[in-house]
Amino acid sequence: MAFLQNHLLSWILFTPALAAVVMLFFPKEKVNFHRWFAFIASMVPLALSIWLWVGFQPGMPGFQFQEKMQWFTAVNSSYHLGVDGIALTMVLLTTLLSTAALLASFSIEDRVKTYMVLFLLMETGMLGVFMALDLVFFYVFWEVSLIPMFFLISQWGSEKGVRVWGRKREAKERDYAAFKFLLYTMAGSLGLLAAIILLGMLTGTFDLPGVLAQWNSVSGALWGIPVATIKIIAFWAFVIAFAIKVPVWPFHTWLPDAHTAAPTPGSMILAGVMLKLGAFGFLRFILPLYPAESKMFAAALAFLGMMSIVLGAFASFGQTDFKRLVAYSSVNHMGFVILGIAAAAYAVGSDPTTAAVALNGAVLQMFNHGLSAAGMFFLVGVIYERAHTRDLREFGGLWPLVPVYGGILLFTSMASLGLPGLNGFVSEFLVVRGAWPVFTLFTALSMLGLLFTGAYILKGLRDVLQGPLNEKWVGHLSDISVREIVVIAPLMALMLWIGIWPMWILDVINKAAMHLLALL
Repeated sequence: MAFLQNHLLSWILFTPALAAVVMLFFPKEKVNFHRWFAFIASMVPLALSIWLWVGFQPGMPGFQFQEKMQWFTAVNSSYHLGVDGIALTMVLLTTLLSTAALLASFSIEDRVKTYMVLFLLMETGMLGVFMALDLVFFYVFWEVSLIPMFFLISQWGSEKGVRVWGRKREAKERDYAAFKFLLYTMAGSLGLLAAIILLGMLTGTFDLPGVLAQWNSVSGALWGIPVATIKIIAFWAFVIAFAIKVPVWPFHTWLPDAHTAAPTPGSMILAGVMLKLGAFGFLRFILPLYPAESKMFAAALAFLGMMSIVLGAFASFGQTDFKRLVAYSSVNHMGFVILGIAAAAYAVGSDPTTAAVALNGAVLQMFNHGLSAAGMFFLVGVIYERAHTRDLREFGGLWPLVPVYGGILLFTSMASLGLPGLNGFVSEFLVVRGAWPVFTLFTALSMLGLLFTGAYILKGLRDVLQGPLNEKWVGHLSDISVREIVVIAPLMALMLWIGIWPMWILDVINKAAMHLLALL
């Protein structure tokens, strides 16, 4: 028991990868075995992350449950894990959504063994990003989380043909989307890697606490370039890499294609967790490493956040594909995260209370969007498996045929919309409250995005559930199954719990946010 307690993060981190390795030794013909084995294996890190949550002490500053040992001595890089309140919430979100997505994956029929192995490896990659306290180790897991998602999209995604860059030839939608996803993310990763190497050269270590202790005192010049200028270049290298992953406008164009092509469980994880990797990068690295640069360029980041909110909502309203509507909504909702982070970076010196409110809202929005976006993509997949279309114009009046599904879709949509009493309202209110005194114009313009958020949510509900019944679906649609209800029920419970009593999670987030702001 003591060994488990002392290495709790390692157990959470590597259990999915270990399960994936074990699965390689079983025959691929045992389809149901692989489904259940992967699902049960994913419940182990979920249970351990709940144990981690219970044992976490929010009032204690710094990182907890730390594990450290030498890993890559040639460059002074270490195996260093640890969590604060921000990382803890993301670990819990990752393990919860991974378990839900693997249960949703029971509908996958093709090459189930390979699919489950890739999914478990991806979970380890995502968890490593949230736990790593060494920059090289962080980058390794950043890339590890990318590759399985590429294969999930390219091998199990939509086979619909799409026009490639305006040419007369067509490619499979999944191939186009997978390569676009890979190229965008790797383009940002190259600058990220260069900036990480630069940090290691200037500080002599890649260990995050060591880098933080020395980085701000580094001065002089390197290669004849003032260190102040180098810091600005490195700052933007980090920003672009993480902005692509969030994604922030105008780096968002890979996201709708990837979501539309990905299998339903892949979309759940892509929206629910992988977008949070970029936002987490802002919090873990950009704010503490570049406090002066973050304040200097906070208005630019707030502008990008505002544009993401407004244009994401406009684009979502214009969609006729149900899945693309939900995909563009992620651009809209993640814009609030960037707006909150920018407001916190700018206000921390002059108005610490406003900065704390904005930062709390940004982190909670990450968690809340993970729940609602994963739920919405799952519900799109439920109706698609029955109707074999995502075209909103093909639906209409389906509520009498699928009343349970209709009720669940309405509940989840209202959480995404930000209805008071559900989770989305709490986080968006905090972001707006924190950003308003700092970036009043950008926040006011963002209200256009909130207006159209309601418009596109209601449009989707109207086109699917309301109006005259489309007679072609009578006798051809079955209501949501028990397994599918089990997938989304925990997400709905959390949406309601956070909406009614948000302090159970905000207390953990707030203490970590206050410690982060103290560093700035």
